[in-house]
Amino acid sequence: MRKESEEIFNPQDRLTFTGESRLEVARVNEKIRAREVRVINQDGEQLGIMPLEKALEEARKVDLDLVEVAPGATPPVCRIMDYGKYKYQQSKKAQEAKKKQVVIHIKEIKIRPKTDEHDYQFKLQHLIRFLKEGNKAKVSVVFRGREMMHAELGQKMLERIAEDIKEFGVVEQKPKLEGKTMSMILVPKARGTEQKAKT
Repeated sequence: MRKESEEIFNPQDRLTFTGESRLEVARVNEKIRAREVRVINQDGEQLGIMPLEKALEEARKVDLDLVEVAPGATPPVCRIMDYGKYKYQQSKKAQEAKKKQVVIHIKEIKIRPKTDEHDYQFKLQHLIRFLKEGNKAKVSVVFRGREMMHAELGQKMLERIAEDIKEFGVVEQKPKLEGKTMSMILVPKARGTEQKAKT
């Protein structure tokens, strides 16, 4: 037999509730299970502890909803508000925050330690375009066979690139050798001027 103090969760009762009173589950109006609740009105004033029916009546008087904002309290705390309007406002805030987020993509360019000048300039222009578009760029020098014996050629290649793009970007991560690949990461100048290159 279920004890009276236990709460029964219905999946349909689960609502996302965000804002100052953030809850994963919010019960509204008749879905509130407690017999007594502490009530806060739409102006933030404490109305005190009262039976659930009376609290619902208070909400109906002002044509608003009764929302359980602190189910773990004894008794649970409920607030009188326009729940539909509140959810709409929170949804709009979330959408606005999402619009303001800046998405940074990492583009990668691979070159060989003995890349000829024409190919070098071609890939350099791609790299500059990536940085102008506000993206991070990873430049990787790929070694094959005995080329690993001359890793300094890859180092010099990356140092040249860093010099050639300095008007558009800066080094975020200095050249680093991993297996048969030596890589460095560049960031757009506007984003990276205040960052120190990682060693």
